[in-house]
Amino acid sequence: MSGLDKAITAAGGKRRLALALNIKPSSLSRWIHKYQGQVPPKRVIQVYEATGITPHELRPDLHPNPTSGLPEKDTATAQKESD
Repeated sequence: MSGLDKAITAAGGKRRLALALNIKPSSLSRWIHKYQGQVPPKRVIQVYEATGITPHELRPDLHPNPTSGLPEKDTATAQKESD
């Protein structure tokens, strides 16, 4: 399951994710079909904030480490949990 698939599931479906991101469902469909399920880089944090799916899960090519791409406040929390 791709990171985008996980985000769709976490949001409760494609329509709900699109609403949470304030985009048209057709834009989300484009991510799925035209871009092979990759979230555009400028939308990664927005998807993370809406669903809790980490930037690493959404775009491991851009965020190779589990905590990379996380907002600073969330990086500190993730570090404490891994200790």
